[in-house]
Amino acid sequence: MSEENQAHLDHRAFEALDMAEVDGENIDAAIANAGDDLVCVFFWGVDCFNCEMAKKAILANPEPIRALDLRWLHANVYAHPELGRRFGLHGIPVFMFFHKGKKLGRATGWHGHGQFSAAVGNARLKASGKPLAG
Repeated sequence: MSEENQAHLDHRAFEALDMAEVDGENIDAAIANAGDDLVCVFFWGVDCFNCEMAKKAILANPEPIRALDLRWLHANVYAHPELGRRFGLHGIPVFMFFHKGKKLGRATGWHGHGQFSAAVGNARLKASGKPLAG
């Protein structure tokens, strides 16, 4: 990506949640390196209106999201389309949850903290082998 395009990207949400950038070559290692932590991968793209809205919402109120105690990764699927194909992404943003390398689910789009928190809760239940909440 050119420096000119990079200058127009708002990475503050990534920084607020200490998200590490991943691509097709290092995503599996980054997920594995999380150990027992629940991992959330934020799949986004440049000039994606809904992705920008998600980032703005995260920045507007990051504390409840930090309190979910996730290990955060992010990937620009426009720059790395192999990730979109691999994970079956048909639109972005997508927040995908992993535990010990196993995919546990996803939240498609940003529909507020309540829905995101519920998706995290379901991923934690699935990670623990318990049935999903209603």
